[in-house]
Amino acid sequence: MSDNQTPATQADSAIDNATEHTTHFGFKQVDKGQKASLVANVFDSVAAKYDVMNDLMSMGVHRLWKRFTIDCSGVRAGNKVLDIAGGTGDLTAKFSRLVGPTGRVTLADINLSMLKVGRDKLRDRGLVSNIDYVQADAEALPFPDNHFDVVTMAFGLRNVTEKQNALNSIFRVLKPGGRLLVLEFSKPTSEQLSKLYDMYSFHILPKMGQLVANDAESYQYLAESIRMHPDQETLKDMFEQAGFEQCDYQNLTGGIVALHRGYKF
Repeated sequence: MSDNQTPATQADSAIDNATEHTTHFGFKQVDKGQKASLVANVFDSVAAKYDVMNDLMSMGVHRLWKRFTIDCSGVRAGNKVLDIAGGTGDLTAKFSRLVGPTGRVTLADINLSMLKVGRDKLRDRGLVSNIDYVQADAEALPFPDNHFDVVTMAFGLRNVTEKQNALNSIFRVLKPGGRLLVLEFSKPTSEQLSKLYDMYSFHILPKMGQLVANDAESYQYLAESIRMHPDQETLKDMFEQAGFEQCDYQNLTGGIVALHRGYKF
């Protein structure tokens, strides 16, 4: 990041420079066809230290955000749940216990490295009987129409190239009466918190990534990807465009994270 540009300025510049054939990878403009492989490289790099870095980056608060998501999901015994971008399986582990032997949880992730880490972790915990693992692109989910009772996506939507396509795809695979919950970094609700968050994200986070994961560049991208993600109201509008109803969101930790919800009727 240049000395005379703030993260907000760089994000605005990246959005302004977007074209029909390009998209953002952090603050860089890349061909749309390249983004998936660039994101894959990031998560190939961070997969082994992903859980450790999550605890360090959020000081453990990510566990509370995920618990709130689970509490809002309404998942119960016998449900079919899809955990997209499920990564190392934090949500899947909880859902596995909630749906019980008569339900199923599908952990889906486009990144094979993350999927393998999640599978190994959950199997080490003895969670094997009701979990499926699928390498899948959120924009073109390989599941039947009207199949899942609940779909969740935690900290994954911002990495998707065409986010509206992903929401449309999720709407298709949800049963009528089903719900989608997207937990994602968002826009702080106060200017003071936003400035502190920028300082942390762009000056401390990459250094932490270098020390712990030997990878400052990937964590620089992750910070930039957060700034490029749609704000709370824009994402709510995208839910509605996909066909979801009764859409709302809950700001967590001053809007650093938001949980969006929508229903398919």
